[in-house]
Amino acid sequence: MTPAELSSHTIAPVLETTRLRLRGFRAADFEPWFALSRTPAYYRYFGNESMPAEEVWKLLLRSAGHWVIMGFGFWAVEEKASGQFVGAVGFLHLLRALEPPLGDAPEIGWVLDPALHGRGYASEAVEAALAWGENHFGPVRTVCIIHPDNEASLRLAAKFGYREYARTTYHDGPIVLLQRPGQPQ
Repeated sequence: MTPAELSSHTIAPVLETTRLRLRGFRAADFEPWFALSRTPAYYRYFGNESMPAEEVWKLLLRSAGHWVIMGFGFWAVEEKASGQFVGAVGFLHLLRALEPPLGDAPEIGWVLDPALHGRGYASEAVEAALAWGENHFGPVRTVCIIHPDNEASLRLAAKFGYREYARTTYHDGPIVLLQRPGQPQ
C-alpha cells in the first residue's frame, strides 16, 4: 500500500498482548519518555549522550505524525498492569541516508525501558507489531538497523527472522542492516 492509497487521517490502532498495550502517543508520554531517555542504558546505542527535552518532544511528535502521513508508525508501549509507559515499537520510513539504502521497505524498530529487559516485553511488542505489519503491508520485505554491540536487539531480530545483509556507517557510528523476507499469508 503506498502512502497515496492511505487515509490522510490514520490514527494508530490499539494492539493488546498478554501484558502490553500498544497505542498511539499522547502528550502525557513526554515526561516518562524523557526520563527514560536520560538513562545511559537507554541511549548507549543511539549516541554518546542523552537527548535534550526538545529532541525527545520531536521524536514523540514524529512518532504520532508518522501515522497521519504514512498510515503506519510507532506505538507507545504501555504495561497493562501498571498503565506505565515502557517504550516504543513500530514501523518507520525515514529516508535514511544509508549505503546501501533501505529503499521503500518498512523499517521496524523498538526501544524499551532497560529496567524491564529480560522479561520478554520486547518479544511481545515486536511480535504484535509484526503481526499488524503483515496484515497491513502484506507479504513484503521489512528491515531494521541495529548497533553491532546491541546483542540483545540482534538476538531479538534473529528470533523474528531478520538476517544481516550489510554493515555500514550511520551518523558516524557502525550499524548492522537486517532484513526479513515477506511472510506468506
